[in-house]
Amino acid sequence: MNLFNLRRSAPAAVAEPKRAPVAQAHPKVPARTYLMPSTEHARQVFVRGQGSWLWDNEGHAYLDFTQGGAVNSLGHSPSALVKALSNQAQALINPGGGYHSHGLLALVERLCQSTGSDQAYLLNSGAEACEGAIKLARKWGQLHRNGAYHIITANQACHGRSLGALSASDPLACNRCEPGLPGFSKVPFNDLAALHAAVDSRTVAIMLEPIQGEAGVIPATREYLQGVQKLCRELGILLILDEVQTGIGRCGALLAEQTFGVRADIVTLGKGLGAGVPLAALLARGTACCAEPGELEGSHHGNALMSAAGLAVLDTVLEPGFFEQVQDSGRHLRDGLARLAGRYGQGQVRGQGLLWALQLQDNLAKELVAAALHEGLLLNAAQPDVVRFSPALTVSKGNIDEMLLRLARAFARLHTQQQAGGQVPA
Repeated sequence: MNLFNLRRSAPAAVAEPKRAPVAQAHPKVPARTYLMPSTEHARQVFVRGQGSWLWDNEGHAYLDFTQGGAVNSLGHSPSALVKALSNQAQALINPGGGYHSHGLLALVERLCQSTGSDQAYLLNSGAEACEGAIKLARKWGQLHRNGAYHIITANQACHGRSLGALSASDPLACNRCEPGLPGFSKVPFNDLAALHAAVDSRTVAIMLEPIQGEAGVIPATREYLQGVQKLCRELGILLILDEVQTGIGRCGALLAEQTFGVRADIVTLGKGLGAGVPLAALLARGTACCAEPGELEGSHHGNALMSAAGLAVLDTVLEPGFFEQVQDSGRHLRDGLARLAGRYGQGQVRGQGLLWALQLQDNLAKELVAAALHEGLLLNAAQPDVVRFSPALTVSKGNIDEMLLRLARAFARLHTQQQAGGQVPA
């Protein structure tokens, strides 16, 4: 049997949702002429989403296993988020800079209590949270380490797209070439000896991702991360964990640090905290709580509307059994990807919870993503030879099985195109 040509109809239990009638349709799509160029976009224009599914303006349904790069933690338009935003929008959206809202205070309290943190600061994006972590660490260095300011990060790290966050990132991982700010050095990931050798009297902090998402979902080893924590304690420097992508249940726990058995001094959160709306947080513990009024800046951070979203997300993910469900679904996804990898001669499957990557044998990730799009499946090429999977934390096993079926068809389509020497249609 030629597995590349194997095509099966979807089981009834996980059949594609009914398409929205084109005729009731959707308003004419505005021209793209006025959109500034940024990253390359697919031609589809999406108008509706529900759970793991998206519909475009032509009524075609797509199974979404990117969810905005792990942003839509509860899937598209989850009822808890829709209700929270609707109720809050009718009461108060943004009281303005310099004023508190009930939701802001409730959210930072809930974040601190559920993560064992002492203080929290709300922001709009993960990049801003990482920028805030850098500022906070350097302020701590002025107070507690003779003005130390140098921060050590890892090769292939990506901590966001603001200037400070980019400076802490690897240019290749973040697809940029401009020079960053001084005060950062990079060492190989999962290499404790190299990290130790890089620390000197200027060093104020080590900043790491528990799992390097943009680099292709590369997890830290448990021994490495625990060794980094021990090193920081012995040398009297801070440990910063960038959990923008791994936090809020993505790895089967509220914070990925819990699954590694470590505790950072500063943690950054984003993406899944807002479940699709712009919300991020900076958490600090112990003496790292050293910010003075005005030092972190920002006027619209944690407005009432965004705070309501964050509270709805925390209410959902902290329900009994939620993280266990994420872990169970993650194992189902991992096992299915491993079977496909073996069938089609691909490489390693790696990740945790519901953040996984499939290592390809060739640099064909973009081509495979294009083939998957043709099969009604949305995936992400994290690296030229890595496809990343970050479905909703609420994804069903039926949707996972349907994804695996469509991915198998995408592999078959890609193989056919390679055999014919042509290009994969978008």
